[in-house]
Amino acid sequence: MDNYGFLSILPPVIAIILALRTKQVYIALLFGIWFSWIIINDFNFLTGTLAAIEGMVDVFKSPGNTRTIMFSALVGALLLFIQYSKGVEGFINELNKVIAYFENKQSGYSRVVVQLMAMITGIVLFVETSISSLTVGTLYRPVFDKLKIPREKLAYIADSSSAPSSILIPFNAWGAFIMGLLLTQGIENPFSTMLSSIAYNFYPILAIAIVFVVIVTKKDIGSMAKAEKRTRETGKLLSDTAQPMLSSEVTSYGAKEGIKAKAYNMIVPLATMVFMMPINLAYTGWDAVEDSGSFKDHLFKAIGQGSGSSSVLYAVLTAILVAMVMYRSQKIMKTKEMIDLVLKGISELMPLALLMLLAFAIGDACNALGTGQFVANWSKDWLSPAFLPAVIFVISSFIAFSTGTSWGTFAIMMAIAIPMAEIHGAPLALVVAATLGGGVFGDHCSPISDTSIISSMASASDHIDHVNTQLPYALIGGLITVTLYVILGLIMI
Repeated sequence: MDNYGFLSILPPVIAIILALRTKQVYIALLFGIWFSWIIINDFNFLTGTLAAIEGMVDVFKSPGNTRTIMFSALVGALLLFIQYSKGVEGFINELNKVIAYFENKQSGYSRVVVQLMAMITGIVLFVETSISSLTVGTLYRPVFDKLKIPREKLAYIADSSSAPSSILIPFNAWGAFIMGLLLTQGIENPFSTMLSSIAYNFYPILAIAIVFVVIVTKKDIGSMAKAEKRTRETGKLLSDTAQPMLSSEVTSYGAKEGIKAKAYNMIVPLATMVFMMPINLAYTGWDAVEDSGSFKDHLFKAIGQGSGSSSVLYAVLTAILVAMVMYRSQKIMKTKEMIDLVLKGISELMPLALLMLLAFAIGDACNALGTGQFVANWSKDWLSPAFLPAVIFVISSFIAFSTGTSWGTFAIMMAIAIPMAEIHGAPLALVVAATLGGGVFGDHCSPISDTSIISSMASASDHIDHVNTQLPYALIGGLITVTLYVILGLIMI
C-alpha cells in the first residue's frame, strides 16, 4: 500500500460534506469512491474511473458484504408480508389499548410511554443492530404517525438504542468480533478484558441515557426541536424537502381485504428473526470451536465464533418462510401472491441495497488509501499518556465518521491502541473502551453509516434529516465522554 498522506482523508471528508450540504447521498458517495480511486491511480482520470467501477464490483467479493446487501433487500419482502397480512394492524390495535389506558391516566402521557417502549425494544434486541433498528422502526412507525411524533424522532430512538446496546451487552456478533481483535493483539483473556471495558465505555451508556432523558423531559434541541414543532403545528411527519428512505409502497401497502387483523401475524415472523439470530451464530461457529469443556461451553464459544452476516441473512430468510407457512395455513395468501410480494418487497428496497453497496465501496476505497492508518500514525508522536484515552476516542470517532463503519474502526484502532496502552502504562480496559466508544460515536454521526441507513429506512425517514437531528444529541454524549476520559486519564495514568 502506498503512502497517500493527507490525500487519504480528502475523499471521505468531501463525500460527507457533499452529503450534508446537497442531501444527495448517492452522488456524494459515488464522488467519494471515484475521487479515492483517482488518487490511487495518480490522478489518471481514465484508469481511476475504471478502477472505481471495479471497486464497486469488488464489494461482492466479500461474502459478508453480499449477505448484508441481500438482507437489506429481503427485509422489504418481510415488511410487505406483515403489512398485507394485517399483522401490523393487529399489533397497532393492541398498542392502541395501551395508549388509551395511559391517555386516560394523563393527557399526552401516551406519547412518552410509546417512545419509552420503542427505546426498550431497541435495547432488548441487542443481539444484532440491524434487527434492532429494523424492528423498532417497523413496529412503532404507525403508532408514532398516529400520535404525530416526527419520523426523525423514531429514527433517532431506533439508531441510538441499537449499537449502544449491542456493544454494552456483547453476547452477539459484536462481542465475537471484538474478542477476535483482542486475541490477535496477544490478550490472553479477551472475554474478561471486553467485559471489564464496559464500565468505561461511556458513550454508549450516555447515548441511551440521553434518549431516555429526551423522551421523559419532552425537551428537544436543534433540528429535532424544529421537527417536533413542525409535526405538532402542521401534522407533517416529514419535512417538505424530505425523501424517505423507504418507498411509500412498503410503508403504505394496503392490507388484504376480508381478513381479521391479528397481532401475532406480525409478532411471530419478527420474533422468529430475532430468535434465529443466536441459533444461527451458534450453527455457523460450531465447527470453529477447538477446545470446550462442556456442551454449554462449546455453545457459548460457538456463538462467539459465528458469522454475524450469515446469521442475520439466515434469520430473515427463516422469518419469511415462517410467515409464508402461517399465512398459507390461514388461507390469507396463495403461493403466487406470496412470490409476488417477495419480488415486490425486494424491488422496493433496491435503493437501500444500492446505498449499502456504495457505503461498502467507499469503505474499501478508504482502506486502499490507508485513511485510518494515516490518521493513527499521524497521532502517535504527540500523544501524552494522560490524554491517551481521550485522544484515542477522538481518533476512533473520526475514522468511524469518515468511513461509516464502527467495525472497520475497531479493526484499525485496536492494533494501535493496545500497544500504545502497554507502552504508556495505561489501563487496558480504559483504552479498549475508548476505542469501542469512539467507533460507535463516529458511526452515529456519519451519514454513510450502515446502522444509520437502516434506522432511516425502517423509520421511513429522510436519511440526512435523521443524521442532522441525531447529531446534537450524539455530540453532547461525545463531549461528556471526552471530558470523562481526560479526567480518568489524569487520575489513573
